[in-house]
Amino acid sequence: MNFDFTEDQRTIKATARELLASRSPFERVRAAAEAGRDDADLWRELCELGWPGIAIGEEHGGQGLGAVELAVLLEELGYAVAATPLLGGALAGLAIAHGGTPEQQARWLPGLAAGELTGAFGTPGLVAGGGDAAVFVLAGGGGVALLDRADADVEPIDAIDPTRRYAAVRGDGAALGDAAGALDRATGALAAELVGVCQRALDMTVAYVKERRQFGVPVGSFQAVAHRCAEMLLHTEGARSAAYFAAWAAGAAPERLPEAAGLARVAAGTAGREVTGSAIQAHGGIGFTWEADVHWLYKRAQLDAALLAATGPGRAGLARMVAAAAAQPG
Repeated sequence: MNFDFTEDQRTIKATARELLASRSPFERVRAAAEAGRDDADLWRELCELGWPGIAIGEEHGGQGLGAVELAVLLEELGYAVAATPLLGGALAGLAIAHGGTPEQQARWLPGLAAGELTGAFGTPGLVAGGGDAAVFVLAGGGGVALLDRADADVEPIDAIDPTRRYAAVRGDGAALGDAAGALDRATGALAAELVGVCQRALDMTVAYVKERRQFGVPVGSFQAVAHRCAEMLLHTEGARSAAYFAAWAAGAAPERLPEAAGLARVAAGTAGREVTGSAIQAHGGIGFTWEADVHWLYKRAQLDAALLAATGPGRAGLARMVAAAAAQPG
């Protein structure tokens, strides 16, 4: 079995990496974060490229690609810590496409695919993309609800991650069908963004410890630092495998999606916190300063991990799921 990306998926990844490197360097991320806004120019360009609709069906104006292509794109957006509302809209779109009625899909998906509308996803107490979103998808109480902004009480949150808009949202929404399936798909997509955040933290850390010298040698030659970097790599690769397993299962093996999403939730949530925390530590004193860019990654990872925790059961739930599967005859 070939576990590599297809040629089209590799093209998406390379194009996204190149574009975001030039359009969303840390200087742009910092400017947007300090101004408390999204990068409007970057968002406009992403909409022109059709990125918001990459996983929305062609019948609703999207590109009609799959969860793996969305994961590839979100990994690169996480790598850049891009200050755009794409994640909230992508997660809302996944939930509506999977669990919404035909009327709900017709109402919301074309606008989300074009970027003319923005969406938000989360729990009532923490919604990603909630600042100006037109539609909210909220998880809680064992279900998933869709809420029109006109019917919502929205309170912006000044979160520790200023690269994205967050809000607390209250209101009575319409329940979406197959809440578990909708949340599992959102889990895989969120995990993919965290993989990108972890990879960027790892890359920055390795580059720094190769350059920073103490006692005449690079600090990366010290055993403790080398071991920390190796653990960062282990967490990142584990999260990557789990995130892409979930993305693959969403389209190719939905019967395995609960297990795959559970693995992605645990692996990516743990990796996000561990890898970015280690990046701060490995940068030494400068890592704790506002001027060092590594803290943008740390802050994004904390909020993504919190959102992941809200999409379903953690380690104990995953263990029960695996045990139940192992107990099945045959």
